[in-house]
Amino acid sequence: MHRLRTTVARLRPLAAAQILSQPPRQLAVESGCSSGKFRTFSKRHLNTPSLSAEPFLNGTSSNYVEEMYYAWLENPKNVHKSWDIFFRNANAGAPPGAAYQSPPPLGGTSQTLAEAQAMVAAQPNVEKLVKDHLAVQSLIRAYQVRGHHIAKLDPLEISCVDFDDAPCTVGFQNVGLYGLAESDLDKVFRLPTTTYIGGSESALPLSEIIRRLENAYCQSIGVEFMFINDVEQCQWIRQKFESPGVMTTSSEAQRTLLARMIRSTRFEEFLQKKWSSEKRFGLEGCESLIPALKTIIDRSSLRGVESVIMGMSHRGRLNVLANVIRKELDQIFCQFDSKLEAADEGSGDVKYHLGMYHKRMNRVSDRMVSLSLVANPSHLEAVDPVVQGKTKAEQFYCGDTEGNRVMSILLHGDAAFAGQGIVYETFHLSDLPSYTTHGTIHVVVNNQIGFTTDPRMARSSAYPTDVARVVNAPIFHVNADDPEAVMYVCEVAAEWRNTFHKDVVVDLVCYRRNGHNEMDEPMFTQPLMYKRIKKQKGVLQKFAEKVIAQGLVTKEQYEDQVAVYDQICEDAYTRSKDEKILHIKHWLDSPWPEFFTLEGTPKTMISPPTGISEDELGHIGNIAASVPEKDFTIHGGLSRILKARANMVSQRVCDWALGEYMAFGSLLKEGIHVRLSGQDVERGTFSHRHHVLHDQNVDKRICVPMSYVSPDQAPYTVCNSSLSEYAVLGFELGYAMASPNALVLWEAQFGDFNNTAQCIIDQFISSGQAKWVRQNGIVLLLPHGMEGMGPEHSSARPERFLQMCNDDPDVFPNLCPDFAVQQLHDCNWIVVNCSTPANYFHVLRRQILQPFRKPLIVFTPKSLLRHPEAKSSFDDMLPDTEFQRLIPDCGPAAPDKVKRILFCSGKIYYELKRERKNRDMDETVAVVRIEQLSPFPFDLVKAETERYVNADMVWCQEEHKNQGYYHYVKPRIRTTIGGNQPVRYAGRDPAAAPATGNKQTHLSELQRLLDTAFDLENSGK
Repeated sequence: MHRLRTTVARLRPLAAAQILSQPPRQLAVESGCSSGKFRTFSKRHLNTPSLSAEPFLNGTSSNYVEEMYYAWLENPKNVHKSWDIFFRNANAGAPPGAAYQSPPPLGGTSQTLAEAQAMVAAQPNVEKLVKDHLAVQSLIRAYQVRGHHIAKLDPLEISCVDFDDAPCTVGFQNVGLYGLAESDLDKVFRLPTTTYIGGSESALPLSEIIRRLENAYCQSIGVEFMFINDVEQCQWIRQKFESPGVMTTSSEAQRTLLARMIRSTRFEEFLQKKWSSEKRFGLEGCESLIPALKTIIDRSSLRGVESVIMGMSHRGRLNVLANVIRKELDQIFCQFDSKLEAADEGSGDVKYHLGMYHKRMNRVSDRMVSLSLVANPSHLEAVDPVVQGKTKAEQFYCGDTEGNRVMSILLHGDAAFAGQGIVYETFHLSDLPSYTTHGTIHVVVNNQIGFTTDPRMARSSAYPTDVARVVNAPIFHVNADDPEAVMYVCEVAAEWRNTFHKDVVVDLVCYRRNGHNEMDEPMFTQPLMYKRIKKQKGVLQKFAEKVIAQGLVTKEQYEDQVAVYDQICEDAYTRSKDEKILHIKHWLDSPWPEFFTLEGTPKTMISPPTGISEDELGHIGNIAASVPEKDFTIHGGLSRILKARANMVSQRVCDWALGEYMAFGSLLKEGIHVRLSGQDVERGTFSHRHHVLHDQNVDKRICVPMSYVSPDQAPYTVCNSSLSEYAVLGFELGYAMASPNALVLWEAQFGDFNNTAQCIIDQFISSGQAKWVRQNGIVLLLPHGMEGMGPEHSSARPERFLQMCNDDPDVFPNLCPDFAVQQLHDCNWIVVNCSTPANYFHVLRRQILQPFRKPLIVFTPKSLLRHPEAKSSFDDMLPDTEFQRLIPDCGPAAPDKVKRILFCSGKIYYELKRERKNRDMDETVAVVRIEQLSPFPFDLVKAETERYVNADMVWCQEEHKNQGYYHYVKPRIRTTIGGNQPVRYAGRDPAAAPATGNKQTHLSELQRLLDTAFDLENSGK
């Protein structure tokens, strides 16, 4: 039998070579299949006859069969006619038992010989048969690749997708393009293994093949998947959409779908009836979104998902809150009342930006599911990486390493999905080890318009979803006016995510019945589209008519369901009138119930000291200077760095990198998870950190000494990110949302790179608590300093962060006993520029030990990383020590003899200290460092000004006058001293660029500002 299989297999290349000699037109296949015709041909499954089917084949005769085969290959006339018939039939794929034909009897008459010759002539032409089967295979592939081009996706039937440059040549009328004829439509063809349209049948007539392919790929669902380079995944999708009867919806499922469509539709109609002149960004035109999301959640819950985190823009948000998250309707309706008083701190946000967290029973799976809709700004798609980060964190905290228990769903608009670069950046996090959420389901609400912009002006791709192809995510386009098709596609999407843990896109092709909002007039710009929309029957009406016609429900039953939900809305509306106060905290998307009191306030207002014991400092320092793994070869240069660390530990001092090590290591030992993320953070941009060691002899072998601090320590994550700021900072912000008991840090490669993440900084970090009553303790590490590196690698733009601080420069605060902690509690974020490793150590530990969470902005140094004077003694990090908001002058000068106070912040202190010593002015000039810029240390600055009663005041900075800290600190210092004295300036002149690109100019500018700072005869600028 093996020899026979070999024989049949050897027929294939011969036939393939003959086919390849034909003109190219006859082998027309889709562009995606151009690699290797032999591969396509060799995958044909020819039937191998069994021993019982071919009785003359057995082990003893196989050699003889093989000899006959080779003789036949040389010349068919070399063998008996019966062998000629056998080999032709076997090559043509004859089923078992049919290849063999009984030979004519010996001594037969001329009549029997003529019958044998006629039998040979009657056998199918092998080349024609192979060619026709290849043509059918190409036709099947054409449907799989391009069937979505002619699918009935657009409910308006005006299709905004342009395929003129790639016409889809399928259908009965195009069979000639594949070398087939109309006469072949009734011919039966064996089906290739790359299709499931046959079900249990292995062969079908061509007409039936085309009909089944049309049903699978050209109706209300269009499937894009043939770009995926994984054969198993492609086969999985084929089976889901090609198998006969696979899309049949049960009666019970149709009734459930009807009930969900009623809720989705009538909710919008109720809002329109009650608040016709209010913006709400309704879902009209895509009401099937609600059953779509509920189907995804149902299927995922059945597969074990316990938590679903969602992100979306404003359109349809209220409907999702009401009918998916199941927020109380009266709480939604009261948001429309303009007379409600805000009870919470902060400024609040519009109703269609608010988030929500809710845990409820899923009626399909009978399991509890936590649903979280993350609050977001109007900046479309900005919430995407935030959702992914929160999802990743929840997976981490519950030990869900495969994404089986926690998942994310992202909702997009068609214009934003194609137009916003953050979508692409977020997709590229999807398969990175430290960022993957093991598959996200993306649902695109494809209105076929962006505000007033037509798709042909909004994107260069055919579909808005083409960006998803970069990560091999399958894309399921579906007509949103066919809710049964929508439900099936969502079921498949949920199963795909559960099976492969990869991203998937559901493109709901719909329309927007109103304008961009309910007050907008779309006829100005899309008159023809909206004429069609006005005539369009609602999807609920169409679906209700269908199920009533099928007898699944009666008209009376349908009307009763509508009336019941309408009454639910009316009752909720009545209750909403009793609400007098607006509680934003009821809309929290990430509550921390164990961290705060029941009222959402801190459990204490005491911030404990942040120092640690001498033994702990020594232990962590020794870990930082070691290679804990055996037989691990490190780079020679790194050996010198570790040796230098060991020397510092023995001398009881630490530099910047070791101070950071002490902070991280001590928090890990206390059970606090630490996550440091960003570009090149494992080594550090300036080669100072080295938290991940690489074996010089073994590829991919690494050692993370921080993981060896203590046997029961918390996990430490340090991960180089993709070359993205926007998405990665958003991701880390979301990660920090999940729990207050983690130190989450994002480090920019250079400080000014934060401007490509400005949206996350402006819309989420600086204002998140004010808008959404949501605290967050994320830390931004921004390398900053004027060191002659040019305009782009100098400034972290501190003026921008300080401008967004919420403290009042003109009001001197009430100096209560817990003033420092109260200031931190009341601010929107904390901005520091540390000048010592010890202060950096303390501010990181304070970030976790304080009884609330605020974002922390740290302007980190570059040259100070190795500055011989920028070191701290262990004495500054022991118990009872803490972060110094202001570091007073520690020189020998008597306060009454000091003529000038130089207030400064950060690296410039060391320049001033050196210059003061060179000028022998230690007795007359005091240099005071303001380490915490915001909230401003009014109390400590006041103490310094009262200490030096005979001194004038100068603010000195290395940044340009219109940048840096000057315009922030000047009014606050003047408020501190009652406006009785000017605050003069010593620094660079105003400029458009942050720094010069010329080294000589840089040095001369530095010298001028130093001259100004120490010129006591001139009162300064």
